[in-house]
Amino acid sequence: MLTSYKRLFAVPGGWRFSLAGFILRLPISMLYLAIVLFVVAETDSYSVAGTLSMVSSIVLAIATPLWSRVADQFGQNRVLSITVPIHVIALGAFVYLVKVDAPTWSWFAAAIVFESFVIGSGQMVRRRWIHAIGDDRKLIDTAYSFEALVDEVIFTSGPVIATLVAAYFFPAASIFTAMGFIVIGALFFANQRQTLPPAHPREDGDDHSLLIRDRFVQALFIPLMLCGSFFTSTGLVIVGYLDDYGDRNYSGFFIAIWSLSSGIAAFISGAIHWKLNEARRFINSTIALFLLTIPIYVSVVIFEGNLWMLSIALFLNGLAIAPLLTAGLSLAERSVSSKRTTEVLAWAISALNLGGALPTAITGYIIDTFGSSVAFIIPLACMALSLLSFLPFIGLWRQKVSQIPVSAT
Repeated sequence: MLTSYKRLFAVPGGWRFSLAGFILRLPISMLYLAIVLFVVAETDSYSVAGTLSMVSSIVLAIATPLWSRVADQFGQNRVLSITVPIHVIALGAFVYLVKVDAPTWSWFAAAIVFESFVIGSGQMVRRRWIHAIGDDRKLIDTAYSFEALVDEVIFTSGPVIATLVAAYFFPAASIFTAMGFIVIGALFFANQRQTLPPAHPREDGDDHSLLIRDRFVQALFIPLMLCGSFFTSTGLVIVGYLDDYGDRNYSGFFIAIWSLSSGIAAFISGAIHWKLNEARRFINSTIALFLLTIPIYVSVVIFEGNLWMLSIALFLNGLAIAPLLTAGLSLAERSVSSKRTTEVLAWAISALNLGGALPTAITGYIIDTFGSSVAFIIPLACMALSLLSFLPFIGLWRQKVSQIPVSAT
């Protein structure tokens, strides 16, 4: 089972840029929960925190593909040198504005600025693997699975770090910790020049339109977006549920259980020599994630307040997450020219971020008004809609499903 991973880390420079990417990506999992805990501590309102998260996610979903497009054309390091300083300064300004009780609109203005200057480090790391590996498709699939495992380690450890720092120091401290990781990770990542993918400046005859206009990118974007809605609404409801039946400062541990099971699935997935192509695996994983969401809803309706049942349901649900994301990102990358790899990966990841923005305000409202147990209907509805979103593009999906997997040729 470990042979594929041994080959992966024999790639020159691979472990260095992956480690740098890990540090740079760690704040992704910290900031969402850190901002929610911080804003709730200052305002005692999940509605405000949810709306702020919604606006931030929308801006992030728009900005990230555009910066990734620039990274494809001008290089990753040039973009990082612009985005990171502005992002960190704006984050500090956000904390200051909330603490001094500045007008609420100014909090949103600061959030818009710091989210506007984020380039997705996840797609940059995956782009580096593709550049460093070359044409070995099986090894690229292993790299995708490994980075999905790294994502789950990030989403396991990040919330725990955020909640512990907030609990033992003060709520804003978790945001400051994330800022430190961003600076250190960006410097380390930019220093890996030997694995820097080449820039691809625009040439005459190239298609310069945004990739989201491509019909198959749209077919992949929509179900991923609704899965993103599921992830974020589940995370927010878990915080509210722990607030009702435990201690919200320990909600990160339940999110960590969820991510841990996904990490286990990612590790196994990376070692498998798949006979199914990416499209079929993506569809199967989406169905599995929907079916494994039902136990979460049942656990809070029938066993309300039983945190052990919730943890078991979350663990089972997480087993479907990494295979879905691995197949989806691999499918996105294979659907476009290598000149636009970072951009298409950014659209796939931004689908998750945009989807995360959609249900947060209404989820926060339901938590505040009806209670967290009722709000668990939102994640279930998101996954049902994700399945239905395949239907308008059924012809395209049939074509993709019928293709022979590259690794089998």
